[in-house]
Amino acid sequence: MQEILNIFKALSEETRLRILKLLENGELCVCDIVAALDTIQPKVSFHLSTLKEAGLIKDRKQGKWVHYSIHDSDIFRRFLLLSVLERISPETILEDSNRLRVFLKEKNQKSPIVAIDNRAVCCPR
Repeated sequence: MQEILNIFKALSEETRLRILKLLENGELCVCDIVAALDTIQPKVSFHLSTLKEAGLIKDRKQGKWVHYSIHDSDIFRRFLLLSVLERISPETILEDSNRLRVFLKEKNQKSPIVAIDNRAVCCPR
């Protein structure tokens, strides 16, 4: 019962839904998500922790950097995520997607650990 409650708790917050929608297109580093949401790293890390605890995302450590992606090995979670994410219109996260696109473009043009718009880029692309 607690497992199901954790899943629905994770899906009940807008920021976590925005993160999941961003991860729908593939793996992202914390700094990518921070830039896309235009927020602070501790807030993003808190939400990532909640999503991971619910089994909705997984992480991969590369050196000192952590990359996140949707965890789709469990069929129940996979169908639940598909159901939820398909109901979020692209317009809803258009600003997040645009900020992410700009950040990744700038990040790809810079060397690792370089500041972009006063933000430290945390990982090489």
